[in-house]
Amino acid sequence: MQRLRAPNLRLTAVDRATYTLPGQLGSVEHSVEKQWFLESIAADGSHVSYEIAPRPFRVGRGTDNDLVLPSLGLSRQHAVLTEDISGRIRLTDLNSTNGSFVSRRRVEGSCLLDENDIIHFGLAAEFRLRLHLPEPARFDRAFDDSRTVLAPKGFALSAQFERERALLDLLDGHGISGAAQPIVDAQSRRIVAYELLGRANHPELPTSPILLFALATLVDREVELSVAFRRFSVATIAPRLQGFPLFANTHPKETFSDVFLNSLVSLRQRMPDLDLVIEIHETAVTDSKRLIELAARFRDIGVRFAYDDFGAGQARLSELGEAPAHFVKFDMGLLHDLHLASERKRRVVRDLVKIVLDLGSVPLAEGIEKEAEAQLCQDMGFQLIQGYLTGKPIPVESL
Repeated sequence: MQRLRAPNLRLTAVDRATYTLPGQLGSVEHSVEKQWFLESIAADGSHVSYEIAPRPFRVGRGTDNDLVLPSLGLSRQHAVLTEDISGRIRLTDLNSTNGSFVSRRRVEGSCLLDENDIIHFGLAAEFRLRLHLPEPARFDRAFDDSRTVLAPKGFALSAQFERERALLDLLDGHGISGAAQPIVDAQSRRIVAYELLGRANHPELPTSPILLFALATLVDREVELSVAFRRFSVATIAPRLQGFPLFANTHPKETFSDVFLNSLVSLRQRMPDLDLVIEIHETAVTDSKRLIELAARFRDIGVRFAYDDFGAGQARLSELGEAPAHFVKFDMGLLHDLHLASERKRRVVRDLVKIVLDLGSVPLAEGIEKEAEAQLCQDMGFQLIQGYLTGKPIPVESL
Protein backbone atom coordinates (compact mmCIF):
# COMPACT_ATOMS: atom_id res chain seq x y z
CA MET A 1 0.00 0.00 0.00
CA GLN A 2 1.33 3.40 -0.97
CA ARG A 3 0.84 6.22 1.55
CA LEU A 4 0.93 9.85 0.50
CA ARG A 5 1.17 12.59 3.12
CA ALA A 6 -0.79 15.77 2.56
CA PRO A 7 1.40 18.84 1.80
CA ASN A 8 2.51 21.20 4.54
CA LEU A 9 1.95 18.65 7.31
CA ARG A 10 2.30 20.16 10.78
CA LEU A 11 3.04 17.94 13.76
CA THR A 12 1.02 18.88 16.81
CA ALA A 13 1.10 17.83 20.43
CA VAL A 14 -1.44 15.17 19.56
CA ASP A 15 -0.16 13.57 16.37
CA ARG A 16 3.62 13.97 16.45
CA ALA A 17 5.74 10.82 16.56
CA THR A 18 7.44 9.57 19.72
CA TYR A 19 10.44 7.31 20.09
CA THR A 20 11.92 4.95 22.68
CA LEU A 21 15.42 3.48 22.94
CA PRO A 22 15.14 0.35 25.11
CA GLY A 23 18.76 -0.64 25.75
CA GLN A 24 18.06 -4.02 27.31
CA LEU A 25 16.13 -5.07 24.21
CA GLY A 26 18.98 -4.09 21.93
CA SER A 27 16.58 -2.22 19.64
CA VAL A 28 15.29 1.19 18.64
CA GLU A 29 11.50 1.43 18.59
CA HIS A 30 9.45 4.07 16.80
CA SER A 31 5.87 4.50 18.13
CA VAL A 32 3.31 6.62 16.28
CA GLU A 33 -0.11 7.59 17.57
CA LYS A 34 -3.28 6.99 15.56
CA GLN A 35 -3.63 8.67 12.19
CA TRP A 36 -6.68 8.98 9.96
CA PHE A 37 -6.41 8.33 6.22
CA LEU A 38 -8.57 8.47 3.12
CA GLU A 39 -7.92 5.34 1.06
CA SER A 40 -8.65 5.10 -2.65
CA ILE A 41 -8.03 2.51 -5.37
CA ALA A 42 -5.90 3.60 -8.32
CA ALA A 43 -6.53 2.62 -11.92
CA ASP A 44 -3.99 -0.22 -11.66
CA GLY A 45 -5.76 -1.65 -8.60
CA SER A 46 -3.23 -0.47 -6.03
CA HIS A 47 -4.40 1.21 -2.83
CA VAL A 48 -3.37 4.81 -2.18
CA SER A 49 -3.82 6.54 1.17
CA TYR A 50 -3.91 10.25 1.92
CA GLU A 51 -3.29 11.30 5.51
CA ILE A 52 -5.97 13.62 6.89
CA ALA A 53 -3.55 16.19 8.23
CA PRO A 54 -3.35 18.98 9.07
CA ARG A 55 -6.94 19.38 10.18
CA PRO A 56 -9.20 20.98 9.05
CA PHE A 57 -8.51 19.05 5.85
CA ARG A 58 -10.15 20.49 2.73
CA VAL A 59 -11.14 18.49 -0.34
CA GLY A 60 -12.06 19.89 -3.74
CA ARG A 61 -11.11 20.72 -7.30
CA GLY A 62 -9.35 23.98 -6.42
CA THR A 63 -5.56 23.92 -6.06
CA ASP A 64 -5.74 25.52 -2.60
CA ASN A 65 -7.25 22.34 -1.06
CA ASP A 66 -5.29 19.83 1.02
CA LEU A 67 -6.54 17.05 -1.25
CA VAL A 68 -6.93 18.25 -4.85
CA LEU A 69 -9.16 16.04 -7.01
CA PRO A 70 -9.07 17.24 -10.64
CA SER A 71 -12.56 16.10 -11.52
CA LEU A 72 -15.28 18.23 -13.09
CA GLY A 73 -17.76 16.44 -10.84
CA LEU A 74 -16.32 18.18 -7.78
CA SER A 75 -16.81 21.74 -6.64
CA ARG A 76 -13.75 23.94 -6.15
CA GLN A 77 -14.37 23.87 -2.38
CA HIS A 78 -16.25 20.60 -1.99
CA ALA A 79 -15.95 19.38 1.63
CA VAL A 80 -13.88 19.67 4.78
CA LEU A 81 -12.81 17.05 7.34
CA THR A 82 -12.30 18.11 10.96
CA GLU A 83 -11.81 16.37 14.28
CA ASP A 84 -14.78 16.24 16.64
CA ILE A 85 -14.62 16.54 20.41
CA SER A 86 -15.47 12.83 20.56
CA GLY A 87 -12.23 11.99 18.73
CA ARG A 88 -13.97 10.99 15.50
CA ILE A 89 -13.68 12.66 12.10
CA ARG A 90 -16.52 14.96 11.01
CA LEU A 91 -17.29 15.48 7.31
CA THR A 92 -18.92 18.77 6.33
CA ASP A 93 -20.18 19.27 2.79
CA LEU A 94 -19.60 22.85 1.65
CA ASN A 95 -22.82 23.08 -0.35
CA SER A 96 -21.15 21.29 -3.26
CA THR A 97 -23.04 20.98 -6.52
CA ASN A 98 -22.99 17.18 -6.71
CA GLY A 99 -22.88 16.47 -2.99
CA SER A 100 -20.90 14.32 -0.57
CA PHE A 101 -22.11 10.83 0.37
CA VAL A 102 -21.42 8.49 3.30
CA SER A 103 -22.48 4.88 2.76
CA ARG A 104 -24.32 6.16 -0.34
CA ARG A 105 -26.47 8.58 1.68
CA ARG A 106 -26.11 12.25 0.80
CA VAL A 107 -24.76 14.44 3.60
CA GLU A 108 -26.87 17.48 4.34
CA GLY A 109 -24.61 19.63 6.48
CA SER A 110 -22.18 17.40 8.35
CA CYS A 111 -21.92 13.96 9.91
CA LEU A 112 -19.54 11.98 12.11
CA LEU A 113 -17.61 9.22 10.40
CA ASP A 114 -16.63 5.73 11.54
CA GLU A 115 -13.62 3.73 10.47
CA ASN A 116 -14.21 1.96 7.14
CA ASP A 117 -17.04 4.30 6.11
CA ILE A 118 -17.26 4.64 2.31
CA ILE A 119 -17.19 8.29 1.23
CA HIS A 120 -17.99 9.76 -2.18
CA PHE A 121 -17.09 13.34 -3.09
CA GLY A 122 -19.36 13.93 -6.04
CA LEU A 123 -20.29 10.75 -7.88
CA ALA A 124 -16.91 9.34 -8.88
CA ALA A 125 -14.33 10.21 -6.19
CA GLU A 126 -14.64 7.20 -3.86
CA PHE A 127 -12.68 6.76 -0.62
CA ARG A 128 -12.68 4.62 2.51
CA LEU A 129 -11.86 6.11 5.91
CA ARG A 130 -9.04 4.23 7.59
CA LEU A 131 -7.51 4.49 11.03
CA HIS A 132 -3.81 3.69 10.89
CA LEU A 133 -2.10 2.31 13.98
CA PRO A 134 1.32 1.36 12.57
CA GLU A 135 3.42 -1.38 14.06
CA PRO A 136 6.60 -0.09 15.69
CA ALA A 137 9.54 0.05 13.31
CA ARG A 138 12.45 -1.79 14.92
CA PHE A 139 16.17 -1.85 14.32
CA ASP A 140 17.16 -5.17 15.93
CA ARG A 141 20.79 -5.91 16.71
CA ALA A 142 22.47 -8.47 18.91
CA PHE A 143 22.98 -6.70 22.24
CA ASP A 144 26.55 -5.47 22.68
CA ASP A 145 27.25 -3.38 25.78
CA SER A 146 30.71 -2.42 24.48
CA ARG A 147 29.42 0.12 22.00
CA THR A 148 26.73 2.77 21.55
CA VAL A 149 24.37 2.53 18.60
CA LEU A 150 23.66 5.85 16.90
CA ALA A 151 19.91 6.46 16.52
CA PRO A 152 18.81 7.07 12.91
CA LYS A 153 18.67 10.68 11.74
CA GLY A 154 15.38 12.43 12.48
CA PHE A 155 14.55 10.57 15.69
CA ALA A 156 13.33 12.73 18.57
CA LEU A 157 12.86 12.26 22.29
CA SER A 158 9.62 10.76 23.53
CA ALA A 159 7.28 13.22 25.24
CA GLN A 160 4.45 11.00 26.45
CA PHE A 161 4.95 11.53 30.19
CA GLU A 162 5.70 15.23 29.73
CA ARG A 163 2.43 15.76 27.89
CA GLU A 164 0.50 13.80 30.49
CA ARG A 165 2.08 15.90 33.26
CA ALA A 166 1.14 19.11 31.43
CA LEU A 167 -2.43 17.86 30.98
CA LEU A 168 -2.68 17.01 34.69
CA ASP A 169 -1.48 20.55 35.46
CA LEU A 170 -4.30 21.86 33.28
CA LEU A 171 -6.88 19.67 35.03
CA ASP A 172 -5.67 21.11 38.34
CA GLY A 173 -6.41 24.60 37.03
CA HIS A 174 -2.93 25.68 35.92
CA GLY A 175 -3.00 27.29 32.48
CA ILE A 176 -6.72 26.80 31.96
CA SER A 177 -8.69 29.63 30.39
CA GLY A 178 -11.93 30.27 28.55
CA ALA A 179 -14.02 32.53 26.39
CA ALA A 180 -17.67 33.44 25.85
CA GLN A 181 -19.39 33.75 22.47
CA PRO A 182 -22.53 35.91 22.15
CA ILE A 183 -25.86 34.44 21.08
CA VAL A 184 -28.19 37.07 19.60
CA ASP A 185 -31.85 37.51 18.80
CA ALA A 186 -32.33 36.82 15.08
CA GLN A 187 -34.56 39.88 14.56
CA SER A 188 -32.99 42.61 16.70
CA ARG A 189 -29.40 41.20 16.86
CA ARG A 190 -29.43 42.01 20.57
CA ILE A 191 -27.28 39.74 22.76
CA VAL A 192 -29.54 37.42 24.75
CA ALA A 193 -27.11 34.71 25.93
CA TYR A 194 -23.51 33.45 25.79
CA GLU A 195 -21.88 30.09 25.17
CA LEU A 196 -19.00 29.21 27.52
CA LEU A 197 -15.93 27.88 25.70
CA GLY A 198 -12.88 26.13 27.15
CA ARG A 199 -9.36 27.23 26.23
CA ALA A 200 -5.80 26.74 27.48
CA ASN A 201 -2.80 29.02 27.79
CA HIS A 202 -0.45 26.36 29.14
CA PRO A 203 3.00 26.74 27.51
CA GLU A 204 3.32 22.99 26.84
CA LEU A 205 -0.17 22.39 25.44
CA PRO A 206 -2.16 23.42 22.36
CA THR A 207 -4.83 26.09 22.87
CA SER A 208 -7.46 24.42 20.69
CA PRO A 209 -10.11 22.51 22.71
CA ILE A 210 -10.34 19.85 19.98
CA LEU A 211 -6.62 19.10 20.24
CA LEU A 212 -6.83 19.18 24.03
CA PHE A 213 -9.66 16.66 24.04
CA ALA A 214 -7.77 14.45 21.59
CA LEU A 215 -4.81 14.51 23.97
CA ALA A 216 -7.04 13.83 26.98
CA THR A 217 -8.60 10.86 25.18
CA LEU A 218 -5.18 9.20 24.91
CA VAL A 219 -4.97 9.01 28.71
CA ASP A 220 -8.72 8.55 29.36
CA ARG A 221 -9.14 12.01 30.90
CA GLU A 222 -11.64 13.61 28.52
CA VAL A 223 -14.45 13.76 31.10
CA GLU A 224 -12.12 15.41 33.62
CA LEU A 225 -11.15 17.99 30.99
CA SER A 226 -14.81 18.74 30.29
CA VAL A 227 -15.44 19.19 34.03
CA ALA A 228 -12.38 21.44 34.38
CA PHE A 229 -13.51 23.70 31.53
CA ARG A 230 -17.03 23.94 32.93
CA ARG A 231 -15.80 24.58 36.48
CA PHE A 232 -13.50 27.38 35.30
CA SER A 233 -16.14 28.98 33.09
CA VAL A 234 -18.83 28.99 35.76
CA ALA A 235 -16.47 30.26 38.46
CA THR A 236 -14.66 32.89 36.39
CA ILE A 237 -16.88 33.89 33.47
CA ALA A 238 -20.41 33.55 34.89
CA PRO A 239 -20.00 36.34 37.49
CA ARG A 240 -19.05 38.74 34.68
CA LEU A 241 -22.17 37.90 32.68
CA GLN A 242 -24.85 38.05 35.35
CA GLY A 243 -28.37 38.17 33.96
CA PHE A 244 -27.55 36.26 30.77
CA PRO A 245 -28.37 32.60 30.17
CA LEU A 246 -25.10 30.67 29.77
CA PHE A 247 -24.75 27.64 27.49
CA ALA A 248 -22.22 25.04 28.71
CA ASN A 249 -20.87 22.06 26.76
CA THR A 250 -20.68 18.47 27.95
CA HIS A 251 -18.65 15.49 26.79
CA PRO A 252 -20.67 12.51 25.47
CA LYS A 253 -19.11 10.20 28.08
CA GLU A 254 -20.45 12.19 31.04
CA THR A 255 -23.95 13.08 29.88
CA PHE A 256 -25.89 10.38 31.74
CA SER A 257 -23.56 9.86 34.70
CA ASP A 258 -24.66 10.43 38.30
CA VAL A 259 -21.39 12.27 38.96
CA PHE A 260 -22.27 14.82 36.29
CA LEU A 261 -25.85 15.28 37.47
CA ASN A 262 -24.76 15.57 41.11
CA SER A 263 -22.26 18.24 40.08
CA LEU A 264 -25.14 20.25 38.58
CA VAL A 265 -27.06 19.94 41.84
CA SER A 266 -24.05 21.26 43.74
CA LEU A 267 -23.64 24.09 41.24
CA ARG A 268 -27.26 25.14 41.54
CA GLN A 269 -26.95 25.21 45.33
CA ARG A 270 -23.89 27.47 45.14
CA MET A 271 -25.30 29.73 42.41
CA PRO A 272 -29.12 29.61 42.60
CA ASP A 273 -29.52 32.59 40.25
CA LEU A 274 -27.41 31.10 37.45
CA ASP A 275 -29.46 30.49 34.29
CA LEU A 276 -27.59 27.48 32.91
CA VAL A 277 -28.29 25.66 29.62
CA ILE A 278 -26.56 22.29 29.19
CA GLU A 279 -25.63 21.37 25.61
CA ILE A 280 -25.96 17.67 24.77
CA HIS A 281 -23.56 16.39 22.11
CA GLU A 282 -25.18 14.67 19.13
CA THR A 283 -23.55 11.30 19.88
CA ALA A 284 -25.44 11.18 23.20
CA VAL A 285 -28.83 11.69 21.53
CA THR A 286 -29.47 8.05 20.70
CA ASP A 287 -31.87 6.63 23.29
CA SER A 288 -35.31 8.20 23.75
CA LYS A 289 -35.97 6.52 27.10
CA ARG A 290 -32.73 7.73 28.65
CA LEU A 291 -33.28 11.23 27.23
CA ILE A 292 -36.77 11.41 28.77
CA GLU A 293 -35.26 10.48 32.14
CA LEU A 294 -32.44 12.98 31.66
CA ALA A 295 -34.86 15.79 30.78
CA ALA A 296 -36.77 15.06 34.00
CA ARG A 297 -33.54 15.21 36.04
CA PHE A 298 -32.61 18.53 34.42
CA ARG A 299 -36.05 19.88 35.28
CA ASP A 300 -35.70 18.80 38.91
CA ILE A 301 -32.25 20.37 39.15
CA GLY A 302 -33.42 23.62 37.59
CA VAL A 303 -31.33 23.75 34.41
CA ARG A 304 -32.42 23.89 30.80
CA PHE A 305 -30.82 21.91 27.97
CA ALA A 306 -30.10 22.15 24.25
CA TYR A 307 -29.49 19.60 21.52
CA ASP A 308 -26.17 20.48 19.84
CA ASP A 309 -25.26 19.91 16.17
CA PHE A 310 -28.86 19.12 15.21
CA GLY A 311 -29.07 17.96 11.59
CA ALA A 312 -25.57 16.46 11.59
CA GLY A 313 -26.05 12.96 10.22
CA GLN A 314 -29.48 11.81 11.35
CA ALA A 315 -31.74 14.62 12.52
CA ARG A 316 -32.79 12.59 15.62
CA LEU A 317 -36.44 13.54 15.10
CA SER A 318 -37.70 10.65 17.22
CA GLU A 319 -35.65 11.71 20.25
CA LEU A 320 -36.57 15.35 19.68
CA GLY A 321 -40.26 14.46 19.72
CA GLU A 322 -40.02 12.26 22.81
CA ALA A 323 -37.86 14.64 24.85
CA PRO A 324 -38.11 18.17 23.41
CA ALA A 325 -35.19 20.41 24.36
CA HIS A 326 -35.51 24.05 25.33
CA PHE A 327 -33.11 24.94 22.49
CA VAL A 328 -32.05 23.17 19.31
CA LYS A 329 -28.71 24.29 17.87
CA PHE A 330 -28.61 23.55 14.15
CA ASP A 331 -25.31 22.18 12.86
CA MET A 332 -23.15 24.83 11.21
CA GLY A 333 -22.42 22.48 8.32
CA LEU A 334 -26.12 22.43 7.51
CA LEU A 335 -26.24 26.24 7.37
CA HIS A 336 -22.91 27.05 5.70
CA ASP A 337 -23.60 29.16 2.58
CA LEU A 338 -27.28 28.29 2.90
CA HIS A 339 -28.15 31.24 0.65
CA LEU A 340 -26.22 29.49 -2.15
CA ALA A 341 -27.67 26.03 -1.51
CA SER A 342 -30.20 24.24 -3.70
CA GLU A 343 -33.90 24.78 -3.13
CA ARG A 344 -34.11 21.13 -2.03
CA LYS A 345 -31.66 21.70 0.81
CA ARG A 346 -33.35 24.97 1.83
CA ARG A 347 -36.66 23.14 2.00
CA VAL A 348 -35.11 20.49 4.28
CA VAL A 349 -33.82 23.14 6.68
CA ARG A 350 -37.08 25.09 6.61
CA ASP A 351 -39.08 21.94 7.41
CA LEU A 352 -36.75 21.08 10.31
CA VAL A 353 -37.12 24.58 11.76
CA LYS A 354 -40.91 24.25 11.58
CA ILE A 355 -40.78 20.89 13.41
CA VAL A 356 -38.62 22.39 16.16
CA LEU A 357 -41.00 25.33 16.57
CA ASP A 358 -44.06 23.07 16.61
CA LEU A 359 -42.49 21.08 19.46
CA GLY A 360 -42.04 24.24 21.51
CA SER A 361 -38.25 24.43 21.22
CA VAL A 362 -36.20 27.47 20.22
CA PRO A 363 -34.23 26.97 16.97
CA LEU A 364 -30.69 28.43 17.03
CA ALA A 365 -28.60 28.89 13.88
CA GLU A 366 -24.95 28.13 14.69
CA GLY A 367 -21.79 29.09 12.78
CA ILE A 368 -23.30 32.03 10.88
CA GLU A 369 -20.59 34.11 9.20
CA LYS A 370 -22.37 35.98 6.39
CA GLU A 371 -25.24 38.44 6.40
CA ALA A 372 -26.99 36.56 3.57
CA GLU A 373 -26.98 33.40 5.71
CA ALA A 374 -28.41 35.32 8.68
CA GLN A 375 -31.18 36.90 6.62
CA LEU A 376 -32.26 33.56 5.19
CA CYS A 377 -32.19 31.93 8.66
CA GLN A 378 -34.35 34.76 9.99
CA ASP A 379 -36.83 34.26 7.13
CA MET A 380 -36.95 30.51 7.86
CA GLY A 381 -38.00 31.08 11.46
CA PHE A 382 -34.75 30.81 13.43
CA GLN A 383 -35.11 32.77 16.66
CA LEU A 384 -31.46 32.87 17.72
CA ILE A 385 -28.16 33.26 15.83
CA GLN A 386 -24.60 32.47 16.87
CA GLY A 387 -21.46 32.92 14.80
CA TYR A 388 -18.63 35.22 13.78
CA LEU A 389 -21.08 37.53 12.01
CA THR A 390 -22.82 38.50 15.25
CA GLY A 391 -19.97 38.02 17.72
CA LYS A 392 -16.63 36.23 17.96
CA PRO A 393 -15.61 34.44 21.18
CA ILE A 394 -14.46 36.95 23.79
CA PRO A 395 -11.47 35.85 25.92
CA VAL A 396 -12.15 35.87 29.64
CA GLU A 397 -9.58 38.64 30.09
CA SER A 398 -11.61 40.96 27.86
CA LEU A 399 -15.07 40.34 29.32
